[in-house]
Parts: sequence; structure tokens; C-alpha cells
Amino acid sequence: MTLRLDIPRIETDRLVLRGPEASDFEPLAGFLLDRDRSWGFGTEKNMSRAWRWFAMSIGHWALHGFGYFTMEWKATGQPCGITGIWAPEGWPEPELGWVVYDGFEGRGIAYEGAERARRWAYQDLGLTTLTSNIVPGNTRSIALAERLGARYEKTYNNVEMGEDYLYRHPGPSELGLDCDADGSPEAYA
Repeated sequence: MTLRLDIPRIETDRLVLRGPEASDFEPLAGFLLDRDRSWGFGTEKNMSRAWRWFAMSIGHWALHGFGYFTMEWKATGQPCGITGIWAPEGWPEPELGWVVYDGFEGRGIAYEGAERARRWAYQDLGLTTLTSNIVPGNTRSIALAERLGARYEKTYNNVEMGEDYLYRHPGPSELGLDCDADGSPEAYA
């Protein structure tokens, strides 16, 4: 197995999607330790566990060649959340995920970042399908998944989160994307 950590830097009108940096740990830990904000993503119980999640996220990039980007607000350079493709051991298939940090809600950041990460996954990685796995009751994530065109497919038992809803995103052809790569979710599991 070859490890790779060549994380692209992708821009939108207002965001930079980039690889995680050491200075991104504090804002991420602030999110992960806040039970009210992180319950639908996975709350960590202390800084040590949050650090392990951060290191695991970087390892995910090294092992799969994709993972969570840090979303940086262009106007200030501040980390404002994470988005990207997640497929750790036990996941049913690659998932498009997103998180917006405290103080950045209500700006359309999650949609802007997730839409760009999805396009990157289809056009650059060659994935042909993506899901978003959402904890029941997470109405904001359900609304965003649906705004992105994803549709409820099934309820399943997530190895980390328990009962989860699996939302299927439209594929590249449904989105009118020109994709040259030939990939499948099985290639990244």
C-alpha cells in the first residue's frame, strides 16, 4: 500500500478547500467537544480524543487519497468548517460530509463547500456515486443533502453512529459533469 498526502487546494467564490494544518486543530476540537453542535457528527469526550480524530483524518488522506478538506473563509483566512469524502473501515461506501464551525452558520458555507467537494470527487477522483449518512433528527443536514439533490435511500446501522439515514447524491451524469476518470466506490473502500 502506497501512502499519499498530496492534498489539492480547491477554491470557490468565498472558500478555500485545503488540506488540514496543525493550526486547524483548535477550531476542529472546539466543534468536536461541543455536544450541542457535534452530536450528529460524533462528539469526542476530551482533547486527547479530538486530537486522535484530527490525526485519523490526516491518515485517511494518506491511505485513500481523499478525506476532509479544511474549509477556509477567504475573506479572513479562518477555518470555518470541514467538508470532503469520508470512507473509513466499516462505511458502506464513500460519503460526502460537512461541518460548519460556530459563528459561520447561515452563510451557505456547507452547501458551497460540499458542492465543490462533490464535483472534485466525481471529476478528479472518478467516483461515480456518493452518499451522505445522516443521524435521524439532524434536520439541517437532511435539508442540505436534499438541497444538493440527494434523496433518502435507506436506514442502516452505522458502525460508529448507530441508526443512520443514507442519502444518495445524483451521479456525475445527472449533474451534467464531464468526467474522464473511471472509478467506483469499491476502489476506495
